[in-house]
Amino acid sequence: QVQLVESGGGLVQAGGSLRLSCAASGRAFNTDVMGWFRQAPGKEREFVAAINWNGANTYYSNSVKGRFTISRDNAKNTVYLQMSSLKPEDTATYYCARSRTSRIIVLEREYDYWGQGTQVTVSS
Repeated sequence: QVQLVESGGGLVQAGGSLRLSCAASGRAFNTDVMGWFRQAPGKEREFVAAINWNGANTYYSNSVKGRFTISRDNAKNTVYLQMSSLKPEDTATYYCARSRTSRIIVLEREYDYWGQGTQVTVSS
């Protein structure tokens, strides 16, 4: 069993920055691929970014590439999402999740444990 708890969301003006954190507990974390997803009101949940077990490999959706950075600290069992140059269209609930595979993957169905989400609101 894995528990994931996100934090760091909030209200920010367009162009600003936020750093989200996802703390994992319950079992070994340092072998897992971790991902961030988001869901805006009225829209389906979408992939944002993923990172492999040691942070050497990352992957981003085109909509956030160059603005967001995913990282992890295995000693702290935490994965981060640094978000910069935020836009109103980044407004969503952000979720972290653990992949059931050892490969970086964007498919939501390949992630088996999810946090409760943290709200990010970007004002124009």
